[in-house]
Amino acid sequence: MESCPCGSGRDFSECCSPYLAGTATPPTAEALMRSRYSAYVKNNIKYIIDTCVRSGTNDVDVDETRKWSEESTWKGLKILRVEEGGATDSKGIVEFVATYSQKGIQDEHHEIARFVKKLGHWLYDEGDIVPVTIRREGPKVGRNDPCPCGNGKKYKQCCGKGA
Repeated sequence: MESCPCGSGRDFSECCSPYLAGTATPPTAEALMRSRYSAYVKNNIKYIIDTCVRSGTNDVDVDETRKWSEESTWKGLKILRVEEGGATDSKGIVEFVATYSQKGIQDEHHEIARFVKKLGHWLYDEGDIVPVTIRREGPKVGRNDPCPCGNGKKYKQCCGKGA
């Protein structure tokens, strides 16, 4: 048994695997979102492209998508909000955070994604990236403040030299 990467708590073979293999169709926008995350984890770029409204080399950078998928270590998916996107809807919104690390740096992809249903199939339409605000953990050190390393010099003459 292999736990599904999408975080559903179900076995991969009973969750996203049938969607990625093309033997089943996600019934909701959220199910499509979860399967697309699993496709990134499994490096299934064809599925990512095939489940977009816009496809082709002009709309999706296949090489960059493949590179991001392959060079990332995927840590988890968190669904924050779902609006519409049910089995009987024609559109839906899924807000999510995908956590991953790349080159030793952990990051989060926070997006509000819009989905549409065309010919009975859910497709990713477009999304808005939610910007991350970086907060300083300690007080700001000014150029003329004592250096936080504790050697007694001004910051600009010590650890802040060349900054």
